[in-house]
Amino acid sequence: MRDTAELRPILRIDFPQNDRLGRGKIMLLELIREAGSISAAGRAMDMSYRRAWLLVDALNRMFREPVVESQRGGKQGGGAAVTAFGEMLIERFRAMEAKAHAAVADDLDWLSAMRGCEETSGGPAEIS
Repeated sequence: MRDTAELRPILRIDFPQNDRLGRGKIMLLELIREAGSISAAGRAMDMSYRRAWLLVDALNRMFREPVVESQRGGKQGGGAAVTAFGEMLIERFRAMEAKAHAAVADDLDWLSAMRGCEETSGGPAEIS
């Protein structure tokens, strides 16, 4: 069996009205949890504060409960925190990713074995 680490399914949940939940938004939440800041999380993902804020706003509107709560001003200059619901969302999404990967692991092995070129060649196999 080959190592299928480079082959992975990408999970994205499409909701009605064009709402989407995928690994990018989940990663943003994880970075907000670590940094305590939407702007720092956005910078870590090489995106503007505005883009990060818009994604957080979309997440907060997508669900009945807020995913991130912002704090304004104060001695620390504000910040943001992932809510208990946001933590559950991260955990469940990561669990769904793991289940999806496990469900198609045999197929990923097959795809990896059927690849027509060597991993290091950078191009198609040479035909003689």
